[in-house]
Amino acid sequence: MKAEKQDVITKQKVEKYFNLTEEALKEVKKNIIRGKEREANEIIDMVENYVSDAKHFEKKGDLVNAFAALNYSHGWLDCGVRTKVFNVKDDRLFTVC
Repeated sequence: MKAEKQDVITKQKVEKYFNLTEEALKEVKKNIIRGKEREANEIIDMVENYVSDAKHFEKKGDLVNAFAALNYSHGWLDCGVRTKVFNVKDDRLFTVC
């Protein structure tokens, strides 16, 4: 298998991160810590907005901004995990301690 260039944002790379972020979003929605619902909903809204932006950019052929929006969305998810809004342990999907 040919290694992917790290300085090029390809359609395949964007699709990979769409899939990763959407999988992570599903996981957090199932694992909201009791008492943190307000914070969780705020984070989930931000993630969904950034994913929507990423889809918009992708449709326009702007893979750089699509990739950037996906990174912001996933950053919100990681923030929710690190601040104990979500109870997840999957270190493939999240930055966990």
